Amino acid sequence: MSQALLQIKDLKVAYGGIHAVKGINLEVNPGELVALIGANGAGKSTTLKTLVGMVKPAEGEIVFKGQSTARLPVYDYVREGMVLVPEGRGIFSRLTVEENLQMGAYTRNDKAEIASDLERVFGLFPRLKERHKQLAGTLSGGEQQMVAIGRAMMSRPKLLLLDEPSMGLAPIIVQKIFEIIRMIAAEGVTMLLVEQNAKLALQTANRGYVMESGQITLADSAENLLANEAIQKAYLGE
Repeated sequence: MSQALLQIKDLKVAYGGIHAVKGINLEVNPGELVALIGANGAGKSTTLKTLVGMVKPAEGEIVFKGQSTARLPVYDYVREGMVLVPEGRGIFSRLTVEENLQMGAYTRNDKAEIASDLERVFGLFPRLKERHKQLAGTLSGGEQQMVAIGRAMMSRPKLLLLDEPSMGLAPIIVQKIFEIIRMIAAEGVTMLLVEQNAKLALQTANRGYVMESGQITLADSAENLLANEAIQKAYLGE
């Protein structure tokens, strides 16, 4: 079996006196889409922020592409290929759609390839092509989420981290965003998805982890988690 692209070993994260993440272990293999589900405040978003160096771990180790990230400066994560699409999207509202997407390629200087990747993003998101000169701050929530994912794709991620991509969006737009996530996965991009819509996340993922109060309480194939009665009661509203 090939080496995991991402390994989280005994990770602990504390904010002030609060232990947000309490010694979790998790791995993502090349080409997988792994879902991390759990209630609000379980520590899911904190885990993603710690992965990209925005939060420092108290203990434990993060290994990406076979190397510890302990000494990796925050600005090098994108260059190394670990890219976060943050909760709340974090787009540049006063830049145009196209300028936002170009910002995703700031670590690159292969102009012809960047231009070809921009066309690829416009292929995934035709709506963005129509609005490429529009200020990103004037777009709908769903379109802004498309910009955030498109911007991440422009950096050619080896591991794409998605934090609550469906948050605050109308159900029809959520379906569209997840269609695009499936298309990106089908291209072979490895993903770790944090999502409160547990059913949709597990229907999309290969494997899943359940996080409760800062701990991983269950790990299994997405199919088995969907069929698990306790999971159905707690997260799937069944």
